[in-house]
Amino acid sequence: MIAREAVLRNLVVGDVFHAESPNGASLICLVTQVDEISIYARTVTTQVQYLFDRRTGLSGSNNDQVTCTIDSIEPLPVEVYSTILGIDRKFRLSCSPEKFKLNEAEKSALVFVDSFYMKNRL
Repeated sequence: MIAREAVLRNLVVGDVFHAESPNGASLICLVTQVDEISIYARTVTTQVQYLFDRRTGLSGSNNDQVTCTIDSIEPLPVEVYSTILGIDRKFRLSCSPEKFKLNEAEKSALVFVDSFYMKNRL
């Protein structure tokens, strides 16, 4: 087992990781399910579902229009992780158009995550 595969095998349901598409789009993802060959995840802000290969970290969305690669699984600080989970919950469950308005803590967490994952790539 190569190092990348070993690291990706550490992901479990509830973990947050970062992926990037070839055009540079940044995706903050939440693991929703894992099995022997796949990591199932959704993006926190857009709620798009992805299926990642557990060996390579490569994926396409359910409609295969966007490909991306897991590039960091570094654990977030607890406060930031909790805020990211809150954003996911808000975007997943809220029916109000107000859900797209981020508070200061949410904005700060998203700014932090961007630089954090850039510094902690696989």
